[in-house]
Amino acid sequence: MSVPKVFPRDYIEFLIATPKACSGTEAARVQPEQPDPPAHDAFTRLLTRLEPDPDTLWADAQAQVRRDDGVLVVDDSTLDKPYARSIELVTRHWSGKHRAVVQGINLVSLLWTDGDRHIPCDYRVYDKADARTKNDHFGDMIRTAYARGFAPRCVVFDGWYSSLENLKLIRNCGWTWLTRLKSNRLVNLDRRGTRALADTAIAATGTEVWLPGFGLVKVFGIATPNGGTVYWATNDLGMGDLTRLQFADFSWAIEHYHRGIKQCTGVERCQCRTARAQRNHIGLALRAFLRFEAHCFATGISWIEAKTAIIRDAVRAYLARPCIGFPSHRTA
Repeated sequence: MSVPKVFPRDYIEFLIATPKACSGTEAARVQPEQPDPPAHDAFTRLLTRLEPDPDTLWADAQAQVRRDDGVLVVDDSTLDKPYARSIELVTRHWSGKHRAVVQGINLVSLLWTDGDRHIPCDYRVYDKADARTKNDHFGDMIRTAYARGFAPRCVVFDGWYSSLENLKLIRNCGWTWLTRLKSNRLVNLDRRGTRALADTAIAATGTEVWLPGFGLVKVFGIATPNGGTVYWATNDLGMGDLTRLQFADFSWAIEHYHRGIKQCTGVERCQCRTARAQRNHIGLALRAFLRFEAHCFATGISWIEAKTAIIRDAVRAYLARPCIGFPSHRTA
């Protein structure tokens, strides 16, 4: 049996450095000069050789989190694959970036944040073939986080995941949750009968209502600039508006994180066709982001600046010895 020439660390370092192209061919082209360098097939075989496993991300992330503090945020993002015709895992998903349903791979992430750090702890890739919904993945990640000893200040998530099953699961973990509810969600205020939130008097500072199937919750009705109302709900009846605002701000950390992995690690750019290779590319890209996050937290720079600094060195080397120009012409 031949010894592999390429290992996960080699691919992670390539994803950190490459500005755009994320193919095995490009990875082979940029290898330092060495005897018998790895060919592009070595990188392709790496992605098909590894067993996709989110636990490898946790092995890198656990030293960077405080399990008894911070906030856990759950949300999903669509990895754009607009030209995919034969790539497995690609289906139609809603994209907040495009404000439309697009072709892509849906990535569900569990992020730990304290307001400063953005540490991905777990993830799941939606696969229509395995008959597991995004809410199933949500439950799996919450149970895994509980088994790992997390005791967060709050778990924040989008209204997509606000089913009674998910709310009860977090309550059974002994945790506080904060989520958005749709305006047509039925509640009961002061035993006046079940009504939609939009038809119930909900204060911006919070109103206690009965959520059928769950129990008492506190709902905050936040006015929006366009004249609508956004409803935030929590099982912590003592939560004040300032705390609610702080946790809601923390929830935006996962949006910054999704932008970071797309801009800095090439998580969307794998060209392999098989589901196994795509899963491994995504997992290695998230591990590459962890290295960006640790470096940027230590140095005080942004992810984009760290990425640009790598490219800047290459530009500087070219300017020292430019090799592209107009061809010289002999004159009579």
